[in-house]
Amino acid sequence: MLYFLERLQDSSLVASFQRTCGLYQSNEEGKVGPQKSGQVLAVQPDLMRDKPTEAPEVSRNGNLVRRHSDTNGANGFIKKIVMYIGQTSKDLLKWPRPSSPPVMKLETRVEAEYGMPSTHAMAATAISFTFLLCTMDRYKYPFQLGLATAVILSLLVSLSRLYTGMHTVLDVICGILIAALLVMLTYPFWDSLDQLLLTSSTTPLLAVVVPFFLCLNYPKLDHYSPSRGDTTIILGVATGSTVGFWTNYQLGETYEPTGEFPLSLPPLTCGIVLTAAARVLVGLLCLLVVRQVVKGLMLKVLCTWFDVSVKDKDARQRLEIEVPYKFVTYSSIGFSTTVPVPHLLMLLGLM
Repeated sequence: MLYFLERLQDSSLVASFQRTCGLYQSNEEGKVGPQKSGQVLAVQPDLMRDKPTEAPEVSRNGNLVRRHSDTNGANGFIKKIVMYIGQTSKDLLKWPRPSSPPVMKLETRVEAEYGMPSTHAMAATAISFTFLLCTMDRYKYPFQLGLATAVILSLLVSLSRLYTGMHTVLDVICGILIAALLVMLTYPFWDSLDQLLLTSSTTPLLAVVVPFFLCLNYPKLDHYSPSRGDTTIILGVATGSTVGFWTNYQLGETYEPTGEFPLSLPPLTCGIVLTAAARVLVGLLCLLVVRQVVKGLMLKVLCTWFDVSVKDKDARQRLEIEVPYKFVTYSSIGFSTTVPVPHLLMLLGLM
């Protein structure tokens, strides 16, 4: 068993998978290319540095927010737990990423992070299967089709982490297993947890204080790693969404479905596709504005308070600046996604 686990952690296994996909190491450092054509593909810097790992949704099925039976709050809470456990496990275990060579690294931003477990594999598994479990009794569709879709989506994301050379096979397998275990253990409590999150008067306070405290007390490293900032972004979005769902429930603006379950899915028409595309564009534009305004304001306030320049990248990586500005920025995005943006879409006739 020990030999088998060591083999799954072997970097040469990842390199072998990359070669199977047509990647090879070129003579020019930091570049890879397809084996057959010989074309060199330069590694591109990550342009999504400050964007959340999981993009928040503007709305679902044309409704402001579903009622408690849809476990919106519970889903966000579970995903928050899954991602926090994954991110902190990396910095507690401190298992290195695959070595290069023989592995070809197609990403550069996260090289400072440790590898075990793969949080991409955890997120893909958690999101795919929570969506399946929440919809299988609500909408009419073949369960086999939904299961196959969940498996394929999580598998594709997991394999992409091997393709990019960011994780070993053991990292990916452990990520999948951890997420699956957390989903199975929490599934029986989703409805009751969702009801509690929507109705309790303490939800806004706890939803803000607990995640913020966890971010401030993130495991310390002897070098800077983007994992703390990424974790803050994830928890921030989940916090804002949770408070947003709670707010909608208190205002009586939750969606109460009518009819017998499971519900029939509406036909996919050109009108529905265009409306959905318009919602996405308007929603993304609003969230981009929120992000830029809140981020700029928070950085200016914090940098003034600590007497550092806003343009000083090293200062922005300090705990007392990075955590508050990212947490507030992405909490604002999560809240905007669930409260003001759906109202704006209604005013525009897109709901």
